Amino acid sequence: MKIRHIDLGEKPIVLAPMEDVTDPAFRMLCKEFGADMVYTEFVSSDALIRSIHSTLRKLNISDAERPVAIQIYGKDADTMVEAAHIVESAKPDILDINFGCPVKRVAGKGAGAGLLQNIPKMLEITSAVVKAVNIPVTVKTRLGWDAEHKVITTLAEQLQDCGIEALTIHGRTRAQMYTGEADWTLIGEVKKNPRIRIPIIGNGDVTTPERAQECFERYGVDAVMVGRASFGRPWIFKEIKHYMATGEHDQSMDHRWKLGVLRREVEESVNMLDERRGILHVRRHLAASPLFKGIPSFKETRIRMLRATTTEELFTILDEIAVLLDDYYQG
Repeated sequence: MKIRHIDLGEKPIVLAPMEDVTDPAFRMLCKEFGADMVYTEFVSSDALIRSIHSTLRKLNISDAERPVAIQIYGKDADTMVEAAHIVESAKPDILDINFGCPVKRVAGKGAGAGLLQNIPKMLEITSAVVKAVNIPVTVKTRLGWDAEHKVITTLAEQLQDCGIEALTIHGRTRAQMYTGEADWTLIGEVKKNPRIRIPIIGNGDVTTPERAQECFERYGVDAVMVGRASFGRPWIFKEIKHYMATGEHDQSMDHRWKLGVLRREVEESVNMLDERRGILHVRRHLAASPLFKGIPSFKETRIRMLRATTTEELFTILDEIAVLLDDYYQG
């Protein structure tokens, strides 16, 4: 699969853009474990043109994580164009436009998935951004605003006509938020449309290697995007790649190895920020790790993880979990 000159190989698995998750440290871990492309956290165009420091920091990318896309969102074409110029100067491989974020503070203000209620404005923004920059522009969106307005089959062609070079589709409507099951049927219909010439990336509920493979085989997508399933599990890309190559699950990653990865995630978060902010940032991702699923009476331990304030405290809890997992897998 190629996005202009960027070759992602056959059946790439990419890391979704996620607010407060896909910071540089996490992106590098996912890249190490096989993610073929990574996306930054989404960037507010309004905050970017006002030079808000915390927003500008999101533009920090490194050559080691390439290919990398910076994602922006906004509701005004002029602002998005100005933001796109700023993003281009950060030298990402791709500029991605977010038309999919469903949260109220974004969609409720007419940006993100809110633009699914104003398709002419969405297309105006897309065309303006494509014309403003020299790097490839892609879009991430949803099936539609709600079940009665699933517009993606028509919208995909319209966005392609604006000049985008790839389209990511999350298999839910805005009304669904992140509830219910992702519906890949319409994603498959878009891909099978003979008028669609750009790569189609499918997103939503890819939580296992088997599901990733099924999405390629059943729906014909060019790439699969993994989002929330990477929380506390950056090795999911290695799991998927191994399974797709061999048809078997990778047995080399036992629970002790995975705990070591989680420790690294803590250390790199602290190194990137500082101990207080690093722990606040990373602890909820660790607490959500599927590695702990099935451990009896784990609720209290999870609460302690969510309340930890120092590296020492969090590592002590991980040491305790290691013993619990030893017993769990031996018994």
